[in-house]
Amino acid sequence: MKSIRTFLIIIILSAITLIAFIAALHGYRDSMDKAEQLFDSELVDKAQLLSLVFSLENIKSAKPVLLKNEGINSILENNHSLAESKVFAYQIWQGDQLLLRSAHIPETPIAQFKQGFQDINFLNHRWRTYSYYNQPSDRWILTAERMDIRYVLAENIVLETILPVVLMLPVLGFIIWTIVSYGLSPLRHLSQALSNKRADDLTPLSMEKQPVELNQVVTSINDLLHRLKVSFLREKHFASDAAHELRTPISAIKIHLHNLSKIVSSEEHSFAQLESSVERMEHLVEQILNLNRTSPEQYITHFTDVDIYNLAQEIIAREYHQFEKKNLQIELQGEHCPVSGDNFALDVLLQNLLTNACKYTPENGSVLVSVIKEKNNIKLQVQDSGPGVPEEQYERLFDRFYRLNGDRHASGTTGCGLGLAIVKQIVELHNARVTFGRSTFPSGLSVTINFPVEGLQ
Repeated sequence: MKSIRTFLIIIILSAITLIAFIAALHGYRDSMDKAEQLFDSELVDKAQLLSLVFSLENIKSAKPVLLKNEGINSILENNHSLAESKVFAYQIWQGDQLLLRSAHIPETPIAQFKQGFQDINFLNHRWRTYSYYNQPSDRWILTAERMDIRYVLAENIVLETILPVVLMLPVLGFIIWTIVSYGLSPLRHLSQALSNKRADDLTPLSMEKQPVELNQVVTSINDLLHRLKVSFLREKHFASDAAHELRTPISAIKIHLHNLSKIVSSEEHSFAQLESSVERMEHLVEQILNLNRTSPEQYITHFTDVDIYNLAQEIIAREYHQFEKKNLQIELQGEHCPVSGDNFALDVLLQNLLTNACKYTPENGSVLVSVIKEKNNIKLQVQDSGPGVPEEQYERLFDRFYRLNGDRHASGTTGCGLGLAIVKQIVELHNARVTFGRSTFPSGLSVTINFPVEGLQ
């Protein structure tokens, strides 16, 4: 079901149309019967009228006449049905002699001399006839009307009655649409309120004058939002507090390692492993803190114009010793492009991208950073000549703590799997878009971020 409103309108209109059709069909048949009775009654009245007028004029001629009596002519001319020769016909007989007839019919009897109604064929049409016997004057008055014309007239009368009902259906549909739309407007407002909420907006819904039927729905939604908010805050506080608390013992361990290095040879395998593990733990704690600080639930926006090109220069200069250790060639190309964003968050984003490129690019490899201003966006691209990532694994790179092939990565580089998760959070905060692809080097990964020119919406 795509829409409750559409469903209700279709069902109600269909029911009304079906009922109106059945009522119209029944009314049509009943009205046609009534019209037939009315026309038959009119045929009787015409026969009696002709008998009365003919008696008053006291026509006693034994010869048939064709509308010569001015009194009869005057009455016939004033009666449209009688004057319409193509619809109505009559004869007046006395015995076997025709006293009077319509001009367009033959001189033979148009009906049997038998009191009542008959259906007769003559003049290539079906006629409804009525035979009336005037006993005092011993005369038969035969009246007839064409049945096809009667049906047309009856249908016109009935259709004129039914037509307003049919024409009212669109108006009725509009009224039903308006009523149903108004009745469902609270549900529509609730849907809009939910759709307009941002992913990080867990404030309760506030709807004025909501109907009783939606009270429980809104209450349940607000309870769910409250539980989610409490859960997220508990998670974030735990991660933040744990990371802060871990800093102190890690710093103490590093001091003891420094003191221990004077006693133990730095070439000792276990000592080197211990130093590597401590560095990895320190990196993990810093990444957890960065993840917490850049999350939508905790992030406070203070956007300014940040030159991505200058920021990339600063980070490359700051981290250049890491690239120099592996004899990597790093190049920055492009132009100065200001982006509306947070300087700290963008610094974390670029640092994670460059750290990943440095980690997974083998010695004597290359890293290319590009900042290009296009028509509708500013493109930041970081490419390396490392082993690359299979395309089917691109989406999983954003998962927290996910590393390709786990800790047994082909590069032998250790990590915590949070770098690209942090990148994705920062990208979403800036209303940007991140994609992966193959680098322009013979092998390697390309990470492209498109910032909208207008900045955050």
